[in-house]
Amino acid sequence: MAASLFSLGRHCFRRGTSPLLQRALCSSSDGADLSRLGQFESLAVRRPSDFVVHVELNRPSKRNAMNRAFWREMVECFNLLSVDRDCRVVLISGAGKCFTGGLDLMDFAPDMIRWTDPDEDPARKAMALRPFIHQMQETFSAIERCPKPVIAAVHNACIGGGVDLVTACDVRYCSEDAVFQIKEVDIGLAADVGTLQRLPKIVGNDSVVRELAFSAAKLGAQRAREIGLVSRVYPDQQATLEGGLELAKEIAARSPVAVQGTKVNLNYARDHSTAESLHYMATWNAVMLQSEDVKLAAASQMDKSTPTFSKL
Repeated sequence: MAASLFSLGRHCFRRGTSPLLQRALCSSSDGADLSRLGQFESLAVRRPSDFVVHVELNRPSKRNAMNRAFWREMVECFNLLSVDRDCRVVLISGAGKCFTGGLDLMDFAPDMIRWTDPDEDPARKAMALRPFIHQMQETFSAIERCPKPVIAAVHNACIGGGVDLVTACDVRYCSEDAVFQIKEVDIGLAADVGTLQRLPKIVGNDSVVRELAFSAAKLGAQRAREIGLVSRVYPDQQATLEGGLELAKEIAARSPVAVQGTKVNLNYARDHSTAESLHYMATWNAVMLQSEDVKLAAASQMDKSTPTFSKL
């Protein structure tokens, strides 16, 4: 059995590794159709550098408004990137004049008319709406759940669903002309796909979050940096993209075992107590400290060389 598994997965493990460990630790893209990454309607996916994937919102003529295809394709895209062994970091940006104008209201107009139909039973409408909302929430939860770090490079408008998107990312950069807006109250609803749940944990200022969410006030780039929504502000769109790509390359050069473990544990710590998180971390590193990456990284520090880590 071990020989059979080795022949199938020898790219992941040295000969002699137990079949149980092979099954537990070999995370590969086997069975995933990675060719789909180049076939999306609302997204353009490129590989600008080794182990870096650039996902671009690609409806510039519509201000990258989030249509039905977008909500479906983002989930598929990040589920694929999660198991893509040639991806260690993801950079997200928007094509054209802005990052995104938010929800494509025209595309969802028929649904909105149906949801407000006074002749339909409210309970039955609610039973249909609830799974629909869950499905839309998954669009950005897929980004947060992806074990690879995700960097958002925002320019100009980042409206409504755009804020939901970037708050699910790990790092946010923006240009000086960036404007963030929790727009949902202006169309008669509470933001329901992530902003109200993630933004308070990012900025740590309850008053600011409530001010922005209640009033739909616009938040400029410098103020966004002051409150901690973004970590860097660049002069323009191109500089923001270059800054995001530079960081992505730096992360991609590190051990994928270490980087992905860091993201998983940061997210766990955010949602659990310190004691629970330390317990989880101890269990995690009881396995991960046995990685060849630890020895390779330590050796490179000592001899001032650049390590090359195998695919994860």
